[in-house]
Amino acid sequence: MNTIFKITFREWKRIFSLPAHYWVLIVIPPLLFFLYAYIYEKQKAEKLPVAIFDEDHSAISRQLIFLMEQTESIHFTTTVNSYKELQTNMREGKIMAAVYFPQGLERNIKSRNPATVGFYTNASFMVTAKLMYKDAANVLIAGGLGVVLQKLEKKGMPADKAMALIQPIKLITYPLYNPQFNYQEYLVPGLITVAMQMIIILIGVLLLNYEWKTNTIHELMLIANGSASNIIIGKLIAHLAIAWLNFILIAGIIFPIFEIGNSEGMFSFFVLYTLLAIACLGVGFLLSSIFADVMLCTDIAIFYTSPAFVFSGYTFPRWAMPWYDQYYAQIMPYAPFLDAFIKVNNMQLPLRYAQPEMLKLLCFIIITYPLAIIFFQKKCNQLYRTA
Repeated sequence: MNTIFKITFREWKRIFSLPAHYWVLIVIPPLLFFLYAYIYEKQKAEKLPVAIFDEDHSAISRQLIFLMEQTESIHFTTTVNSYKELQTNMREGKIMAAVYFPQGLERNIKSRNPATVGFYTNASFMVTAKLMYKDAANVLIAGGLGVVLQKLEKKGMPADKAMALIQPIKLITYPLYNPQFNYQEYLVPGLITVAMQMIIILIGVLLLNYEWKTNTIHELMLIANGSASNIIIGKLIAHLAIAWLNFILIAGIIFPIFEIGNSEGMFSFFVLYTLLAIACLGVGFLLSSIFADVMLCTDIAIFYTSPAFVFSGYTFPRWAMPWYDQYYAQIMPYAPFLDAFIKVNNMQLPLRYAQPEMLKLLCFIIITYPLAIIFFQKKCNQLYRTA
């Protein structure tokens, strides 16, 4: 234990003295995390620019325009008089959507003939397009039903019977776990934690082979008595402590300032975060013990970690990906961590619901550390024989 603690203290000194370490572990994380949080400070997309293309010029079209203007996502900023003008405005980025009321709209609604309203959205922005469509659809459906309801009531039909006639099935939607469609609540935790995976693995790949690059391997071997396990455990403790400091930054500063997450799930988040950090360090140790070339090892780590957010299933479900992409996602610690994080943070479930994902993270740990010790011990033995 004395040997391990000596290695741990030595590694802390290296973290705060080597630019390759303190820039990535100490300086960049707070800057990056605050940047992510400030990007989505508005939390949700509101009052997006929409154009009016009204050929009906009726009381109903004006009423529908008024009602759509009251929604969170739609704000009418301009009027167009042709489809070409609509396209030009959208291509120039002046509008995100446009609503088209054709001639005869009011007449068709009142005569209970099919009436069509066009809603054009810029689907390049998928989330905002869906938000605007949802708000517009709610208004248009309710507005059309309201006109028919008034007509039936004027004919003497009771309001409840008229409503049952025009809307026999009433659909009520209940969005769960992020009902306000809050970008900050949804994206920031994912971006921060995937950045932490990349940071930890990128540093992890330098922990062993960088000793050769800085010509300090002989000193390290003397302190460790030639034991690869002592070196790996000592460095693990040092970097896990730094990872915990970043956890305090995330959970104790970033999240409270921007009102992200919930305090009740912090212990569960800490357990998952710790498992993620240990698993990522294990991946880094393994790569560093196999590849002696620092640049090659770093390139492999970047290639391995860069697509983590895409393959995690955070923005597109993994089950809908091709089978080989699904397997690739499983060889990164972030995929099971994210599944567990959504359960304990978004759904606010007890930690026991995350047991399958925790076992997967433990598998990373159980596999990577013994292999890293074996490979690095071989290098240590060769170093002793050539010394």
